Parts: sequence; C-alpha cells; structure tokens
Amino acid sequence: MRDVISTQAAPAAIGPYSQAIRAGDFVFVSGQIPLDPASGAPVDGDVRVQAERVLRNLQAVLQAAGGTCADVVKTTVYLADLSDFGAMNEVYATFFTSAAPARATVQVSRLPRNVRVEIDAVAYIKQQA
Repeated sequence: MRDVISTQAAPAAIGPYSQAIRAGDFVFVSGQIPLDPASGAPVDGDVRVQAERVLRNLQAVLQAAGGTCADVVKTTVYLADLSDFGAMNEVYATFFTSAAPARATVQVSRLPRNVRVEIDAVAYIKQQA
C-alpha cells in the first residue's frame, strides 16, 4: 500500500513526483531544495541559509506524515560544491540532534533552479492503528 504525503507548508512538487510517499511504516521524502513554500522561489543566501530552508521544508513534509526529524533513518545530501560541506553540516546538526541518521553526501554538477543544496530522506514513522 502506498499513500501520498502532501502539505502546503513545503514547496509543491515542481514535476511529476510527490513530496513524499508512505509505504507501510516508511516515509520516503523527495529531495527538498531551498524554495520558499509561499512564493515557490529559491531563497537568497549562502549554503547555510539554503540548508536551513531545505531542512525546514523536509521537516514540514515529515510533520505532514506524522513524524519529526528524529524519525529519519537515512538522508542523502547533494551539494553543488563539496567545499560547502562544513557550513551545511553545521546547520544539519541543529535539525538532527539525537541519534543522527545514516547519510551520504555527494557533489553534483548542478541542482534544480541552480541552488546549492538538496536533501532527501527516509523516515520510519509507525502508522496509527
């Protein structure tokens, strides 16, 4: 069984995909980029500012699924420039304060809307009976 997770508190999908899909107790959150949910425009600022917006968007989708960042078991971080790793990591650590999820971080040649960071996630969120 698959259920679509959607919230207006995060940017709408800009293509043929869902913000997240629940499959059993797992929630697969699509890659979030630093778009302002109200305007749909990328936020201005360095990688710290962009990472914060990305993680707030991710948090909003998790909340729509009934979870929090503490439920995340795996993330993938995509950076336009790996030299931004330290700055991104500082912001990331403020959202994942307990047992941090497993993570991969990769540099990519380009991200949608020419942003500096994108993050996707897998969370384990027990469904309510």
